[in-house]
Amino acid sequence: MENMDRPLISIFQEQADSPAVLQSMRDIATLSGVLSEMGSQRVFDSPAEILRFLRILQLLNEEALGIGDRIPNSDTLYYRYQNRFPDADPPSKKKVAHIVNVLVNNNWLSKQTTGLKMRDLGKRMMDVLIRLANDSLAYYLEDDIGRSLFQARRDAELSEAYDDHGISGGNKIASLIRNVENTILMLKERELELLADRNALPQLQKIHDLMAELQEKLSERFRMFETMDESLILTDLMQRGTTAMSEGTNLSLGMINKYLKFTTMQKTPLSSSIQPDLVRQFIISMFDPPIDSDIPNAYQMFSFMEQGQYEDEAMDGIWIPVKFASPISGSGISEAIDYLENYEPVTEPLSEKEETIEYAAEEGSKDEMDELLGNSNWMLTKSMIQTEKIENYLEKIHKASMEQAVIEATSGEWSDAVNALTALAALVANKKIDIQPDPGDTETKTYEKTWEWMNQQDAKQVITKRKQGEPIDQG
Repeated sequence: MENMDRPLISIFQEQADSPAVLQSMRDIATLSGVLSEMGSQRVFDSPAEILRFLRILQLLNEEALGIGDRIPNSDTLYYRYQNRFPDADPPSKKKVAHIVNVLVNNNWLSKQTTGLKMRDLGKRMMDVLIRLANDSLAYYLEDDIGRSLFQARRDAELSEAYDDHGISGGNKIASLIRNVENTILMLKERELELLADRNALPQLQKIHDLMAELQEKLSERFRMFETMDESLILTDLMQRGTTAMSEGTNLSLGMINKYLKFTTMQKTPLSSSIQPDLVRQFIISMFDPPIDSDIPNAYQMFSFMEQGQYEDEAMDGIWIPVKFASPISGSGISEAIDYLENYEPVTEPLSEKEETIEYAAEEGSKDEMDELLGNSNWMLTKSMIQTEKIENYLEKIHKASMEQAVIEATSGEWSDAVNALTALAALVANKKIDIQPDPGDTETKTYEKTWEWMNQQDAKQVITKRKQGEPIDQG
């Protein structure tokens, strides 16, 4: 026990850059690598596939320990699996070979001329997986109450296996106490159900034996840690553990006592006389009996009672169910009140995802750039000059004289003429229309207007709408 005089070996107490810590993390990385590659092959899609994978690991492990024959290659492993395990759908040769390759790639196995050899890393990692599976199997073979007690006992055993030899088992004492506390809560919740069950005595006896065993193991654990530097830290755990174990042992013992007393009461002959003092004392003691007492409260008594135990009992005019719903405890009421008084809705925090702006370089010709700039200038021009009337008119006519376009698109008023000429100038500047001199064959119309042209030739100029992409007429 000389190892108990120094701090336990733990990765949480070592320097993060320690070579030993880094190497141990690499071992975990290889375990992750194996599981990841197996997951990509759908090995973990069903429990049956996982079991087949563990069986293959077990065969390799047995060979490494010398209790199995040599395995020259993956084919031998495949046939050994067939002979060893009954499986209606065994893994194929290809899958077994793939598993072997994954283990080799992650340094769990090595392929040698004499056959497949297990490395130390592979042996330790395989042991971890197989122990985990066996522990889980033993856990689920217990009932719901026995599972917490089983886990508490495993915590004590792991503490003996690790802590006693100077290696941290991972706060196993705290885990043991927590599992016992969970068992106590479950026993209290199911107390009435267990008392109503006519076959619960063996289960109650098993629970009590486990409680007594755990109390002894916990006391032994505390004695082992008395000389350690962490003993001061464990003081609170010791007090909590002592309280939990005492309560758990008394609770299980009290349930057995009540169960036995109920059973005895059924066989006790009824007396024809009633002693009021004894009845009064029994009723008073039922209100708050000690947990290890054989005196039941009203709920426990009603849970155990049955009808039809003797002739004409059902004619007594009273019916009491076999099972009663568990009453709400004082702590439960306090928790409900605290919840109602201090309830705050939980909302998810607003997550603002910062978007990364990506800039892309684009190249274009001079004509394309001119067109882009022209469109931009045109939109700016339209925001300041009303060109819609002239544009809509030319969409219908396509070709008209200057005077015809000005008056028919707007009116004969002087103000409309000024706006129309401004719009025409903007359309020409932005290459939307062309204005050509009078060719001589333009049909002239007479319009009523409140203004006159300074140069009559301007009125006869021909306006044509340009098509997109049409070259500019330099004439």
